[in-house]
Amino acid sequence: MSVELNHTTVHARDNRESAEFFANLLSLEITAEWGPFIAVDLSNGVTLDFATIPADRITPQHWDDPFEFGEPWRFIGATSVPGRDGPWTVAVEADGFMGSSAKYMGPASTGTRIVSHYYQSAKGMKLFNWWENGHCRTLAAAGVSSTSVRVQETPVRWLAHLCDHPRMAHSFESLVIRHTHRLSSLKGSAGEGATAARQFDAALTSVGFKLSAELLERLSTLSEAAVVHTAKRTLSTVSEMVGDHVRHNSYFIDFPANVPDTEEFWMQCVTKALGDEMSRDNVLTQLAHGVLDLLILPTYGRYQHTYEEMLAAQDELIASAGDRVTVLHLGRDLDDELTDLYLALAGSTTPLGEDDLRDLKTLAERCALGPQPEAIPVRENRAVVNEARLGVGAPLVLDTVTDVLRLACVLSGGDVTLREPTRFRALSRPTRRALVAGLDAVVAASPAKLADVHAHREPFKRLGERLHPHEYPRWPHAADVFAVARGEKEARSFDSRVEKLLDEFDVLGAVKLLQSAPGRLFRALDLLLRIAVDQEERDAVVAAAVRVAPDVSGRVVFSVLEHFKNREQETDKPRVFINRRGRGWVTPDFRPPVPAVDTECLIAALDAEMRRRLPAPGPLLLDPDVLDVALPLSGRATAAGLGVLPRGSLSAVDGDQLRFFVYWKETENRTDYDLSALLLHADYSTDSWLSYTSLRAVGGNHSGDITEAPDGASEFINLSLDRVRSTFIVPQVNIYAGESFEEVEESFFGFMVRDGQQRGRPFEPRTVRMKSELRGVGRVALPLVFRREDDGRWRAKWLHLYLKGISSANRVEENQVSVSKVVRAIVEREQLTVRYLIGLMSDDTTTVDLWDGGPVPDEPVMYIGLERPEGLHPDSRVITLENLRDLIPG
Repeated sequence: MSVELNHTTVHARDNRESAEFFANLLSLEITAEWGPFIAVDLSNGVTLDFATIPADRITPQHWDDPFEFGEPWRFIGATSVPGRDGPWTVAVEADGFMGSSAKYMGPASTGTRIVSHYYQSAKGMKLFNWWENGHCRTLAAAGVSSTSVRVQETPVRWLAHLCDHPRMAHSFESLVIRHTHRLSSLKGSAGEGATAARQFDAALTSVGFKLSAELLERLSTLSEAAVVHTAKRTLSTVSEMVGDHVRHNSYFIDFPANVPDTEEFWMQCVTKALGDEMSRDNVLTQLAHGVLDLLILPTYGRYQHTYEEMLAAQDELIASAGDRVTVLHLGRDLDDELTDLYLALAGSTTPLGEDDLRDLKTLAERCALGPQPEAIPVRENRAVVNEARLGVGAPLVLDTVTDVLRLACVLSGGDVTLREPTRFRALSRPTRRALVAGLDAVVAASPAKLADVHAHREPFKRLGERLHPHEYPRWPHAADVFAVARGEKEARSFDSRVEKLLDEFDVLGAVKLLQSAPGRLFRALDLLLRIAVDQEERDAVVAAAVRVAPDVSGRVVFSVLEHFKNREQETDKPRVFINRRGRGWVTPDFRPPVPAVDTECLIAALDAEMRRRLPAPGPLLLDPDVLDVALPLSGRATAAGLGVLPRGSLSAVDGDQLRFFVYWKETENRTDYDLSALLLHADYSTDSWLSYTSLRAVGGNHSGDITEAPDGASEFINLSLDRVRSTFIVPQVNIYAGESFEEVEESFFGFMVRDGQQRGRPFEPRTVRMKSELRGVGRVALPLVFRREDDGRWRAKWLHLYLKGISSANRVEENQVSVSKVVRAIVEREQLTVRYLIGLMSDDTTTVDLWDGGPVPDEPVMYIGLERPEGLHPDSRVITLENLRDLIPG
């Protein structure tokens, strides 16, 4: 086997100055500048890649010392592998440990990215390590075994796939942009980048973004190459955020103009089919039987023109002052941004959505050995962090046996929420030891926690089959966990004791017991108040709630507050239930009412408790548009995307034209999604609808039915709001056939708002007000509902709901009743909003100003709004949609 070196990185305080000095000294040439490197060619085909490194991190470089383990080691072969965000260095060592050594790979990767392979004696063992800027980001087993494998081929081919993976490419920078709308502090050689920066800003404008003045100024000081590199990376991210990373074609080429009547359109398709020799006989046969399948018509449900032809048929978009503009701000160093984001997600006091959990997993793998949050109160977050801590040998964060079960689910690629059963994988011996030791420590510290096993007996039994606790006699308490799960050891559960008291209507006894578990007491308050026999017992329930309130999380307190604020109006009316996956259903409410005097007393006490916990805000600057945003008590009450608000939030709709869009791309099976809109009267009865069966209605048009999406497909509905006569507009996405929302390669919904004369192509990213991922469980998606208010203006109320639907052929006509019931239940429910929280936070001494989009105060303020304005004092506390959950006290 031959091994050769083709380049090496050289640390320097100034890469250009050092490269030019070295080249002049030895009469060499500077041959390339890529990313952070300036390359100097040597005569033997090797390049010296000079990289600017902070002075305190420059490490002496010498390449002929014996390795630290005392074994002479043979130097690696290094090559450049193209990636989506520029090339990577790939380092492959023939025999030794350099590829997995922080001593060497840490300094070598400073200012760059290296993927190194430890390949022992051509045995195909075993590790690929991704190093970036001095940190090990990923350790992965290559899965290569066979003495016939050639070292020069397999690792490089595998790594080339790794580096080009869309989730790997500039993932950390994308995380920061998506979560904070900031670009981490920019690196690159100084230069005259003003022209390129302005071009970058103009390109951002086309997708509804812009650079802040500070960010534009900073970019202008960099070289043109550095600005172009940043622009490419950023435009890719923001385009995906708004949904402009795919081609949105429409069936009717000049939609929304010239949309035909539905029956007229079908007849046109039949006529064309009869003129086609391939389809004529089949059509005639079906017509003879009186039923015609539209899918057999050659021109139905399939694009009849290219994307480029559709663009040519559309007028240019006329710019409008009402177009969405999302400002990108200058951030700090990438490491600092990622650390702060990790601390915010890991330490969140409210559960995260699925996408945020995935982002937390990515961040935890990088930040497991760095700063950690003071507490990780959400159990799912704790499991994700523990997986990363386990991987780097850090102590696990455990205080219940269920924490260990969740961690095992994460390690097996299962459901961390424990809603769905997990098939546990075979675990390595070190991992088994860590989990068994964790169980033992939890039970040894508090034997009563064995009772928690009852809630998840079956998963614990299956986990025991993988952990083999009998092999670890030094941890006997862990064996007790699985003995309880198998029914061999008794551990009376807390819940069973509470249920026994409730079955006996012993309210005072239940209250006394529940005070040791404040959160469970709060969740049982409604039941306790209903079954109490007299006012004395009800007073005892309320008094106990007030006593334990300081020990209950703010999220639970606010949830109980919202529940009791709606309790009176819900009685004898339809009641909506929504599970953690967003599945909604409505049932009659047969609960007896709770006396108003007890409800009012409880609400007043809980208001006082939350007022005590909330910080004094000082001067407050408020964006009026944020006041009716629902408090984000759970990340599962929303969806990933741009401009998405929590379920129950209200937002204004300013514009003449409202346009919905859905995009989907099937994975392997023909998949047909149908975008529809149900129009309801004020009493929630059906007025009309828009769908593939009703292409036109008063004030609205449908873009046409697409019935397959191997390369992706889009459908649109356009509504002229001044012509719509209904009170409610309910957009929905029905799965007519094929893959579910969680099975397709990609699917998302959104809406645009335009002025009446703007025109433009069907999808214009700068007019997009919201784009959200479709990933719920159900065959009918209800993202939000639009309502005409008494003053004639329209507002959106956010739903984030999925209905079960039927296995196939879901249609708007078939689900009118179920959709109407769900919409009514949520529209008429009172939500706790930012307005409510501001009322608790502020007092007579608080200065509250509403921001009108103009200049901001010179002094530090607490700003709360949908997006961060420019020019805020650096000491201001800024709360936007991305960190709105921080307002919820722990």
